[in-house]
Amino acid sequence: MTPHAPTTALYRPLVITQDDDLLDDLLRIAAAAGTEIDVAHAPALARPYWTRAPVVVVGDDMADALAAADPPQRSRVLLVTRAKDDPDMWRRCVAVGAQEVLDLPSGERRLVNEFADTALTGEMTGLLVCVVGGRGGAGASVLAVSLARSAARRRISTLLVDADPLGGGIDVLLGQEDLDGSRWAELVEREGRINPGALREALPASGHLSVLAFHRGDAEPVPAEAMRSVLEAARRGFDLVVVDLPRHLDPATTEALARATTTLLLVPAEVRGVLASAQVLSVLKANTGDIRAVVRPGILDEDVVVGSLGVPAAGVLNDQPRLAVALNRGDAPPLGPKTPLGLFCESFLDTILSEQTGTYVVEHGRES
Repeated sequence: MTPHAPTTALYRPLVITQDDDLLDDLLRIAAAAGTEIDVAHAPALARPYWTRAPVVVVGDDMADALAAADPPQRSRVLLVTRAKDDPDMWRRCVAVGAQEVLDLPSGERRLVNEFADTALTGEMTGLLVCVVGGRGGAGASVLAVSLARSAARRRISTLLVDADPLGGGIDVLLGQEDLDGSRWAELVEREGRINPGALREALPASGHLSVLAFHRGDAEPVPAEAMRSVLEAARRGFDLVVVDLPRHLDPATTEALARATTTLLLVPAEVRGVLASAQVLSVLKANTGDIRAVVRPGILDEDVVVGSLGVPAAGVLNDQPRLAVALNRGDAPPLGPKTPLGLFCESFLDTILSEQTGTYVVEHGRES
């Protein structure tokens, strides 16, 4: 892969409605435009794909429920209705952040054009992977660092984001604490959108790997608005964004989950590890879509672990001899081609990059 070559996914228009008749009309319009649509029948199902979709079409039946969920602001949101003269429609339009109300059937031609545009161009953005431990000390930060370093070695432009203000500093774990560049404190002070190129220039970097960490000393939680702005810029300025999440989520970390291509849950194969991971998983499921378990060996078999949690397995991360010694010396995690960390990260990158080649398909509630 050449430096900064887009490792991106092409996403489909998102439709949010529970109205089957309206959905049938929108499926017909999409077919006329030569494209397919993703369908969510509830705001919670739409959350992981809200920012990825090139255009979002909200049925008037779901407008109030979506507004109550308070999704992030974005462009190209359309409210669709058959009630042309409903005086309350513009209130709903403003509430969901839509730019326009289209009534059917008169608005069909406009929708055909919107859908056709996405079939030609789509919304191309970098991949975002969140990593979280099922219990304390599972090794999620080490995995996040290793995954980011493995991607950078492939010449994939990568950003590693520390989302845990009490985690001790992921730049220390990476071995980049002395590099010059902005930390969270400087970015939080900025208001509004962040330019992707400016973000790349501002952050500490080594080769194809940049890092966004906290300053030493007092570290305040990141406001949700700041996390949203940073990640929106990051997904346009980098091919891969890896976010190290704390186990106890706050509004900023749920912003990251809402944008995640996939989330890795690191689970120790022991009874308490699985029980703790199940608690974390219940929170993750409320905020993101694709969750995969990374199993650390223990007294339980991998099949028992993933069967208990009910999520697919991303693989087994075997224990790595002398890893603790290297970390205590201040070295970055060893990532040789035959180390457990190296083997797992290379395998996972192969998997997710192959999945994201072409069209990324997520269909809720109705088969294409």
